[in-house]
Amino acid sequence: QVQLVESGGGLVQAGGSLRLSCKAPRMITSVFNDNSWAWYRQAPGKSRELVASMDRGGSTNYLDSVRGRFTISRDSSRKTVYLQMNSLIAEDTAVYYCAAQQVGASQYNRWGQGTQVTVSS
Repeated sequence: QVQLVESGGGLVQAGGSLRLSCKAPRMITSVFNDNSWAWYRQAPGKSRELVASMDRGGSTNYLDSVRGRFTISRDSSRKTVYLQMNSLIAEDTAVYYCAAQQVGASQYNRWGQGTQVTVSS
């Protein structure tokens, strides 16, 4: 079964940066390239929200509150999707999840286990 393995979370001071990684080591490269990818987050007591997404063509979208601070990218050779997070604020504290949407799927249908990001103010 294809797994998405996230890493890179941690504790950082406000204003700092983190880079999250989402690896899909068992995913066929062509499938990796055809997928749409996204990062979601869920803070305690709040609903999960879409933070950033990238379609198979490379077009990206961002949550308004992170636009200009976060960047989603992918490296096909490493079968890895990244979320570069700069100028972090306390409100960015959440568990971050990587998600993949296969061609033909109506929604994101593969999920990582989540990685905790905590921003201290």
